[in-house]
Amino acid sequence: MSFMNRTLLLTALGLALAACDSKPTPVAQQVPAFYVSMAKPGAVVDSATARDMIGAYRRNNNLPPLALDPGLQALAEAESDAMAAADKPASADAVKARLAGAGYRTPGANLSAGYHTLAEAFSGWRESPQHNRVLLDPKATRMAIATAYAPNSKYKVYWTLVVASDGR
Repeated sequence: MSFMNRTLLLTALGLALAACDSKPTPVAQQVPAFYVSMAKPGAVVDSATARDMIGAYRRNNNLPPLALDPGLQALAEAESDAMAAADKPASADAVKARLAGAGYRTPGANLSAGYHTLAEAFSGWRESPQHNRVLLDPKATRMAIATAYAPNSKYKVYWTLVVASDGR
């Protein structure tokens, strides 16, 4: 075997051994949106994921999905911010009255505090008869969802889900 062939063989063998010894590059672990914690500054709930999750639940109960509504979104964000600033959940009846006053038909509201993820909030709402009625409101066609983080609160995260029917 010539010097050149031996050098190429040893180089190839060295590269093969080095490849066996190297650790694979880890693939970035991406947390599904419904498991992302909202208990941190700047966290924003993924409204499209919430819409899809609620839509699947409604479909399983023979109801149509809901569309995201930008006007309702602004109101949901303001409500979550207000609850976080007051450090207490608001009254769903008061929120529904504000929505009706803004021209939304058949409004519904789920207001919660203490859930850190969308999955937790959704599960809690399904298990609560009054919150589940909002999720499964047959008149609802539109929705919005928002959170607000309150670091000094015992709850940490405030949630607002609002629904309404078409025809504002």
